[in-house]
Amino acid sequence: MATDTYRTAPTEEAVRAALATVNDPEINRPITDLGMVKSVEIAADGAVAVAVYLTVSGCPMRETITSRVTEAVQGVEGVTGVQVELDVMSDEQRRELAASLRGGQAEREVPFAQPSSLTRVYCVASGKGGVGKSSVTVNIAAAMAADGLKVGVVDADIYGHSVPRMLGTEGRRPTQVEDMIMPPSANGVKVISIGMFTPGNAPVVWRGPMLHRALQQFLADVYWGDLDVLLLDLPPGTGDIAISVAQLVPNAEILVVTTPQQAAAEVAERAGSIAVQTHQKIVGVVENMSGLPCPHCDEMVDVFGTGGGQRVADGLTQTTGAQVPLLGSIPIDVRLREGSDEGKPVVLTDPECPAGAALRAVAGKLGGRQRGLQGMSLGLTPRNKF
Repeated sequence: MATDTYRTAPTEEAVRAALATVNDPEINRPITDLGMVKSVEIAADGAVAVAVYLTVSGCPMRETITSRVTEAVQGVEGVTGVQVELDVMSDEQRRELAASLRGGQAEREVPFAQPSSLTRVYCVASGKGGVGKSSVTVNIAAAMAADGLKVGVVDADIYGHSVPRMLGTEGRRPTQVEDMIMPPSANGVKVISIGMFTPGNAPVVWRGPMLHRALQQFLADVYWGDLDVLLLDLPPGTGDIAISVAQLVPNAEILVVTTPQQAAAEVAERAGSIAVQTHQKIVGVVENMSGLPCPHCDEMVDVFGTGGGQRVADGLTQTTGAQVPLLGSIPIDVRLREGSDEGKPVVLTDPECPAGAALRAVAGKLGGRQRGLQGMSLGLTPRNKF
């Protein structure tokens, strides 16, 4: 008995509908919406050739795009084979793409400072270096992303940048489309750092105006997309960056990180008090290195003393006149340090260990908060009585 081998060739409409499900891995929007589909050709035997524009010739995601396009088109009924050809956008096409991503606005602005922004912005601050501020930032970000939030991190510690290594993006460079920067991502978190633009471990030797400009570019020139939360890992103290953040993102809230040690707590309280001058809200305090679990018993060894986090929270409550809670105490855990060195946040590799559980609890408290109405337009129009 003869077998019917007749196969209906796929339509171009069906192929383009499949391509509409393929998101650019950096911009996270369909390649059809971004003008990245150059052409679609369908042979009589069902073989499909798709030409795709890359934003730049050295696009680091070319293999990812190729595999995503191939997988999507192979799923269309009637397709017998897929060939993907890569091309590069012209300067004019890149300008059009950049304008589209900015919503047609020619002038760059910090999107998180706009009244319509629903992104919660947290500035992670400390008085002294070495209290684990960056590891707290990275793990909170990774925990939020694991909970389904869209999260970004700005490594605003220009001199002491360390977030790329801790988050697992070391060695990866952002892609530039005209004057817009596409940030790399790892563990579901988008991240930008000055370390992505400097050769090797070269130091950054800048003064105030250049620091301000770098931070402004990170906030305005980077295409973050629609974020739920943006975390800024600030340098220690109350210097230029802290002041610039208050100017560029006045609605940002401050998260203070300290250790239990009295000296560290005093300096942390001083750093948090800048909120009085910048009119920012302090969302809470995190006490890091709160104790070392004894390997032989359940007792906690107070390596750096006790009570520093609560003292900072109480002091800032008195200084600001608003309740500042202690959001959590993170115990000393070698797995937290190892994860930071390897680019594998402990909240993902060992979420149930004491440090991982404490960090996830802090992330849950911050991630579940809703943005208030302060600074937002209510869309009300005065009505003339006459």
